[in-house]
Amino acid sequence: MRTEPVQQRSSERITLLLDTAASLIDEKGIDGLTTSDVAARSRSSVGVVYRYFPNIQSLLRSLAARNLERFLAAAFVGGEKNPAGWIEELDNVLDVYAQLSRSEPGFRALHFGGVIDERFIDSQINANSELSNRVLQYLGAQYEVPLTDEFALDLDVAIEIATALMQRAFRVDRNGDERYLAKARIVVREVLEPFNSAVPAE
Repeated sequence: MRTEPVQQRSSERITLLLDTAASLIDEKGIDGLTTSDVAARSRSSVGVVYRYFPNIQSLLRSLAARNLERFLAAAFVGGEKNPAGWIEELDNVLDVYAQLSRSEPGFRALHFGGVIDERFIDSQINANSELSNRVLQYLGAQYEVPLTDEFALDLDVAIEIATALMQRAFRVDRNGDERYLAKARIVVREVLEPFNSAVPAE
């Protein structure tokens, strides 16, 4: 019982630090983020920031992980099947990605951390692969999709291309360039439609 308030305070402090980092990324970009700025804006000491995040890399990775969890929660809210099918479900997933890029602090610059993988090379980490695995798990649980290696590979390919197009859409235009958003939807459908037609109708 005595540890619960401490755990709650720690959770609230981490949330505050991540929220602060996200706001600063929107203002200054990822390269402009410093632990000193996070500490000052959150009215914390630099020592407090380092207690939870030993370096900028760990702070960015934690924020990227939160972005992924918020995205998945919004994209698959309630765990309800789309009556139109899983291809249409993926259209909705792209819509959620676009909405978070417009509204979630730090999301447009950081996304799920792919930019971190490029800066801090780690062969064991790939943000899009994690996203692909989570989407595959959801589709497998909710729909009659062919859970084969070929489907998993093509889903991964579709996500790699679509996220690149989505990020390009928001690189300059904060509202998202609709031309690139439309192309992302087309790519996903073209890559995955053969699997959709192979699934028998319910």
